[in-house]
Amino acid sequence: MALTELERNDGVPVNVVAKLMEVGSAFITKHSKELENKRFVRREPCTKDARVVHLSLTDNARKRLASIAAQQEEIDQFVFDYLGIKEFAKLASCLSGGRHRLEKARLQAELKS
Repeated sequence: MALTELERNDGVPVNVVAKLMEVGSAFITKHSKELENKRFVRREPCTKDARVVHLSLTDNARKRLASIAAQQEEIDQFVFDYLGIKEFAKLASCLSGGRHRLEKARLQAELKS
């Protein structure tokens, strides 16, 4: 999904995808090789700097993502149809607050140990 958001004509450098996903470049390299083997991602060296690898989606990946997007939209509509804008905003706020409190509790637990 990061590639769909960032992709340009020549692909996206591994380090840019890693930064967006807040993971290390090694993680992206490992998983992009797996996706390349499944013919979902193309990995090509940058024409200006061979140390940099650019990632791009294959046509197969685009078709699969389009199919998944349609299914996801149906699921989202079914699950969230009963929520109005205000209710959804309230839910999102509650979930965000819960996540923040869990992170704070995790940090406090780390300090105590």
